[in-house]
Amino acid sequence: MTKFAALLALSTAAVLAGSYRGVITESMCLGDHKAMNMGPDPDCIRRCVKTGHGVKYVLWDGKAAYRLSDQQTPEKFAGRRVTITGSLYPKTGVLRVDRIDPLK
Repeated sequence: MTKFAALLALSTAAVLAGSYRGVITESMCLGDHKAMNMGPDPDCIRRCVKTGHGVKYVLWDGKAAYRLSDQQTPEKFAGRRVTITGSLYPKTGVLRVDRIDPLK
């Protein structure tokens, strides 16, 4: 592989490492939960994810939802504002979770 081809491959697989803030919610209702006529209730979020109908934990930053690579750790942060340290894969919208910290 030439140096140019290797550089091109790296640039198309761009990963944005850093910290991301938002609310841990689920992929069906997202941040506002208007569809359910309620606020982001932690128990409701957990139940929705456990239905097995393809609903996943996401980080909602107020504009976009990022699918989380880890679907176990976010359970204890359901409905809470957090900072996630990890890497965002812009092409897929997946946020690889390295660490989750609650915001005060």
